[in-house]
Amino acid sequence: MRLVLSWLREFVDVKATAEDVASTLALRGFEVASTEPLEGGDAVIDFEVTANRPDALSVLGLAREVATAYDLPLTLPSSSAEAKTRIAEVPIGASDRLTVSIEDEELCPRYAALVADVRVGASPAWMAARLRAAGIRPLGNIVDITNYVNIELGQPMHAFDRARLAGAEIRVRRARPGEQIRTLDGVQRALEQDMLAIADRDRPQAIGGVMGGADSEVTSATSTVVFESAYFKAASVRRTSKRLGLKTEASSRFERGADIAGQVTAIQRAVALMQLIDAGRPSGSIVDCYPQPRQPRRLHLRRERLARLLGATVPDAEVMRILRGLGLDVAESADGWNATVPTFRVDLLREADLIEEVGRHYGFDKLEPTFPVVTRPAPPPDPRIARDNLARRVLTAAGFSEAVTFGFIEAKAVEDFQTEPQRPQSTRNKDVSAASAVSAVSSDAVGIANPLSGKFDTLRPSLVPGLVDAVAHNRRHGQRHVQLFELGTRFASSGETRAVAIAWTGAAAPEHWSGGARDVDFFDVKGAMEHVCQVLGVPSRFEATRAPFLVAGQAAAMLVADGPERGARLGIVGQLAPAVADARGLPRQDPVFVAEADLDLIERARVMVSDATRALPRFPSVVRDLSIVVADTLPAEIIRGTILTAGRDLRAPLTALSFFDRYQGKGVPAGAVSLSVRLTFQATERTLTDAEVQDSVETILAALVREHAAVQR
Repeated sequence: MRLVLSWLREFVDVKATAEDVASTLALRGFEVASTEPLEGGDAVIDFEVTANRPDALSVLGLAREVATAYDLPLTLPSSSAEAKTRIAEVPIGASDRLTVSIEDEELCPRYAALVADVRVGASPAWMAARLRAAGIRPLGNIVDITNYVNIELGQPMHAFDRARLAGAEIRVRRARPGEQIRTLDGVQRALEQDMLAIADRDRPQAIGGVMGGADSEVTSATSTVVFESAYFKAASVRRTSKRLGLKTEASSRFERGADIAGQVTAIQRAVALMQLIDAGRPSGSIVDCYPQPRQPRRLHLRRERLARLLGATVPDAEVMRILRGLGLDVAESADGWNATVPTFRVDLLREADLIEEVGRHYGFDKLEPTFPVVTRPAPPPDPRIARDNLARRVLTAAGFSEAVTFGFIEAKAVEDFQTEPQRPQSTRNKDVSAASAVSAVSSDAVGIANPLSGKFDTLRPSLVPGLVDAVAHNRRHGQRHVQLFELGTRFASSGETRAVAIAWTGAAAPEHWSGGARDVDFFDVKGAMEHVCQVLGVPSRFEATRAPFLVAGQAAAMLVADGPERGARLGIVGQLAPAVADARGLPRQDPVFVAEADLDLIERARVMVSDATRALPRFPSVVRDLSIVVADTLPAEIIRGTILTAGRDLRAPLTALSFFDRYQGKGVPAGAVSLSVRLTFQATERTLTDAEVQDSVETILAALVREHAAVQR
């Protein structure tokens, strides 16, 4: 909103400079973009007005704020001949030159119109200069009058050429199927049935609250006009403006909420201006269609509540002065004040809003810092916060940087990144096979009814697409090594889940002079997710799986290894498929590895781990290496499970195992592989004998031969 200082002074006699006015309103919540001097000592102040203050999109609205801030009287539009903001005394009633009917009171509760005989020409220099200073291009005296009233009072107006209206009537109705209109910008636009049309007897002549039609625009040949001043439903104007891609001075005001009591005053002001510049005269009465008049909102402000929220006691006289200065009708009550809210303040809906108004103009700088009164103990923190923070610390310590991506993605990404069902059925006391972990398209993805764009038309069912796009963004900016994680919410029609996801490309670790760099591989990402699960108290295991967005043979399903949710699927880890990487703008030469896990399932599957310390072992451990030949299609995880199962009741307790070698080649049959595993045995109460250890190794070997036809090397 560009406020001309001389224009402001017609409503409030403020002597302050433009800089002082700007700083005063800035202290009261208005963002000042700039101040600009004009010729003759005048100036323009450019304000950024928030969406909840449509009344401030006018000279009068800002003048009301200035008058309250400086404790000065406000000059309202008057029928007095001496007043600079004069309005003309035009009667209200029926007109024999125009018929007005409202067919849709929901979208247009009030519509006022006036016929006037005019002489179209150029506007006087003072009016044209003010409009230019306010950012409006002068177009001729009649159109300029409507724009002048819009800027001054905040009530958009429009002028029709009456001779070009069929039947000399106005019908306010919804658009009919197939109707079109050529708007003032020369574009032919198709109207939808939920759009409001301002029509004559035969066809639409304007789009309600947005723009007028070219077929009835005022030209140099116009001799009679119909001034329109109406109230349109904000949501309807907002929806229509967005669908048509048409943003105007009128729509920017109507879509925030206009004053339903200002239509007649706006027409009277337009008539006064028309008479002032000798551009014409009214013909007949103002037709005011207002089927169901609305009553102003009434609010109660409690003195005790005011003091509690502001943390200070504001004098009663100051409260009355501020609220009355802002246009409210205020009366004292036993415990505070009763206030009638003017219709132009659409943002004042509850008691807290009145307290904010008092605080703004009393001065937030006058409020002393105080602690709020604690009347009840604080609720316990959500346990998920500690869980998420722990996962965040683990991944940050592992070298990852946290990313925060949009909760909206495109529908194509849902297809590209097909994910597992987000809430698996309980698998208590049974295992889930790798086949059941195969990803499938999420059939319950949640689409957005009114997306901002095609790129944000679906709520994300997975965190992976957003992370992959973040990796691509970093790669485009020259970063080869990218290591990101995100904790966030996933959405499905069945509900929401919290998840953690990582994406990693480039080096496995930062370069160091002591050794060469190594690129990240599958096992780095797998290890990071294993560590997260371990710290969160969930034993995990991995099984080979397939997913359309991952490379075959480089994808694994994360499963719960033990506990009440044993076998339930935690998530997935693997290398991004080259085709998907290409589609997301990633180079093929550097593979991208991704993983995702369900934090809610991790919470349910968590195995309680004692925090008690344990004494250091007093007796030595014994290490044995065992090499076996098995089929090369047998996952090492299966072998690990067999060894752990066999090692539960051994004479020499098995405390650790690890694979340290894998060999295929000379000496190993085709289709087989040699695996070497290191077994660690240790007892807490005695030193193990060689016989006990050897017996335990033979028991494990027998289980491997029995279960997998293993051959010892």
